[in-house]
Amino acid sequence: MLENDDTPADCEARHDADASVSERDEWFDAGGANAPAGERDALDDVLDVSTLMSTFAAQRFQRVERLRRDAMVEADRFRGATTEIVWRSLRLELAAALQVTENTAERMLVTADGLVNRYPTMLDALSHARTTERHAEAFVELVDTVEPELREKVVPAAVELAVTHAVGTFRRELRRLVDTVRAATVAERHAEAVRKRRVVVEPGEDGMGWLGVHASMVKITAIHNRATATAKILATRDGEERTVDELRADVVVDLLVDGDVPTHPGAARGIRATVAVTVPVLSLLDDEHAGTEPAVVEGVGPIPIAEARELCGGAEGWMRVLIHPETGMVLSVGRDLYRPPKPLQRLVRWRAERCSGPGCAIPAARCQIDHQIAWEDGGRTELTNLTPLCVGHHTVKHHGGWRVTQVEGSGGVIEWLSPGGRRFLVQPERTVPMFRPAPDPTYRGDAPF
Repeated sequence: MLENDDTPADCEARHDADASVSERDEWFDAGGANAPAGERDALDDVLDVSTLMSTFAAQRFQRVERLRRDAMVEADRFRGATTEIVWRSLRLELAAALQVTENTAERMLVTADGLVNRYPTMLDALSHARTTERHAEAFVELVDTVEPELREKVVPAAVELAVTHAVGTFRRELRRLVDTVRAATVAERHAEAVRKRRVVVEPGEDGMGWLGVHASMVKITAIHNRATATAKILATRDGEERTVDELRADVVVDLLVDGDVPTHPGAARGIRATVAVTVPVLSLLDDEHAGTEPAVVEGVGPIPIAEARELCGGAEGWMRVLIHPETGMVLSVGRDLYRPPKPLQRLVRWRAERCSGPGCAIPAARCQIDHQIAWEDGGRTELTNLTPLCVGHHTVKHHGGWRVTQVEGSGGVIEWLSPGGRRFLVQPERTVPMFRPAPDPTYRGDAPF
């Protein structure tokens, strides 16, 4: 019997939510990976509510899509209004009813359409609280950029990423997956896009203005890196009161107006753009493999393999990183081209790409290099004991009661053990091979090393 005017769909939603909570309880009782030993605590209650939120988010997306479908069917009552007008009207009504912005309402409509009509497996994962609403939004946004004929190569792996990764990491990994699948067409798309390069001037207020350069993201990144490095050197001068943002803007203006700035100190004048380029070695060497996996510029994304070959062929200021296309093993990191910070720091940051705090997205370039085993406690300055941490996570690690270690033999996996006993693993963005000497046949177990 239905009570309180409940619809069958409402009862189904409540049943799914109760089942999800039950599954969550069973998971904790069975000793899930992040469940501490002992009794449930307040965080478990938060997780239960999060489970309900995911389940009901899926139900809401289904109802939003039904609303959109009904509105399109009934478009005739708007006296021949176009689909665009119907869409705008629906977006306005949904936003007003939910007391959100029209942009938020439009995102909800687009996500609902994608989950219900194109990606039912992702909707199912959300319905069973195996992922979150934010994952679902990012999923539709990124997978929709893939050509329809290529989506079947993306969707199953993308759902698995959504189930197993925090939303920030999920977005990065999904973008990488999409880029890899679309690698065969990246050169053609880039060639079309590069013809649209231009410079735009936009007046601002109080005598200020904006200068916009639409060009290859590789070159834009190199410009920004050079301006930032120069600004940081200028910031160390006695009496300098400008912020890094102010200095960076002044550096760009000085270089564009004057070409060279004699007033800059020698260390700043010698700076050149530095960008890391990661290239699957077989793609670099022959055309047969050029479309199998993209070359990637750190902080930018995929670039045509022809451009990667040009950069790796001798252009100064580029850190070349060659990787095996199947194992991800690093074959070369171009040590002769490294600039400060020292080569080991560069490799540590390259491996992680971002702060190694759980779910943190702060770029490694803005992080501190942390010794998992502190220097004063005998920790070594080596790859197996180093990882980048942002200031906030560095502080939490040392003063928040957490135990942070690098999993032995993992190639950079960082384990965080919370004060409450929960365990979190943070995977590095890239794989670095671990080399060990072959066993010594003359070694005896009771002999000293």
